[in-house]
Amino acid sequence: MDDVRPGSVGTTASLCLRLGQTLFSAGSLLFMSVGVAFYSYTAFCFLVTVMGLLIPWSATLAMVDIYSIFSGSPLRLPGVLLIVVLGDMALAVLSLAAACSSAGVVDLLVHIDSSYCPPKYCGRYQLSAAMAFLSWVLTTVSSLINLWHLASW
Repeated sequence: MDDVRPGSVGTTASLCLRLGQTLFSAGSLLFMSVGVAFYSYTAFCFLVTVMGLLIPWSATLAMVDIYSIFSGSPLRLPGVLLIVVLGDMALAVLSLAAACSSAGVVDLLVHIDSSYCPPKYCGRYQLSAAMAFLSWVLTTVSSLINLWHLASW
């Protein structure tokens, strides 16, 4: 197969998706964990764990994309692409679950009483959940593009 699909591993579009995933995951992790007692809620611990997994995964694949772009040879190994697709799918499901559970807990904390969630912390929790959703969108897009590329072989 000589054609390279836009967004598949080894292209500039894939690099942009991976950098976006890394940035949004890092932002979510930072907003959740810096100066905030997130460990009191299981959903927040789950979000921190998943974002902690997504950052190195996306950063590593971004480095693979950079290497492929500079060497001029996109990734053409079906076995490696299958691992990338499965990893992306698993992390997409986990990040969606973490983002939804965190958003649900934040919504509950906001509506219960101000003593459970001071405005400063609630704002950080909400930003963290929003960035987790954005990271999920980019991970899902990347997974679907690579699945499409794998299926075309």
